[in-house]
Amino acid sequence: MEDNQEIFKNKHKIKGDIKFSIYLNDEQREAKRIILENTVTVIKGNAGSGKSAVAVATALDLLFKKEIEKIIITRPAIASFEDIGYLPGSKDEKLQPYLAPLYDIMNKVYKKEIIEKHLAEGNIEVIPLGFMRGQNVQDKQMQLLLGRLCKGSKMVICGDSSQIDLKDKKLSGFDFICKNMKDINGFEVVTLKVNHRAPIVEEILKIYKEVE
Repeated sequence: MEDNQEIFKNKHKIKGDIKFSIYLNDEQREAKRIILENTVTVIKGNAGSGKSAVAVATALDLLFKKEIEKIIITRPAIASFEDIGYLPGSKDEKLQPYLAPLYDIMNKVYKKEIIEKHLAEGNIEVIPLGFMRGQNVQDKQMQLLLGRLCKGSKMVICGDSSQIDLKDKKLSGFDFICKNMKDINGFEVVTLKVNHRAPIVEEILKIYKEVE
């Protein structure tokens, strides 16, 4: 006999496909499949490749279908080369500019009023991590983050090795897991290549890579 929690979940499950406001291309759909089949997924790709979009869309899909209870999104809270301590206002006011892109992505993926409802109810929680970009998380911090993964949870880590701003790039926790964790069962690294921003972005980034 089902318990009350299972009855509630089954009663409120969304039937059929969820109509998101964005379209996932072939490589993004493949990335979504990989996320669903693994415990930890690393999504690599240049700026504009849609890393965060596919991660958010997959997480919302699981939440709306009652396959997970909560989404926790961590976003670094220090910009490249800048310390938020120099910004005016309270801690929440200082963090707002850094968390804004996450809310923007969620609102682009699905209806804003539904996202706000889930945020208010605590079903979606945004927590600062400590650095502005995921690829700037140092090795020890990444170890701490991965060590907090609970049973039944999934983790998606998005980043771009070319955007590492650490003085010593060898300290990058993002690079470390990409190179050393990919053979672990349930851990997968996927790379997105298609540019979703203005076509000129791809050419600009190509020039920067060539002169590095």
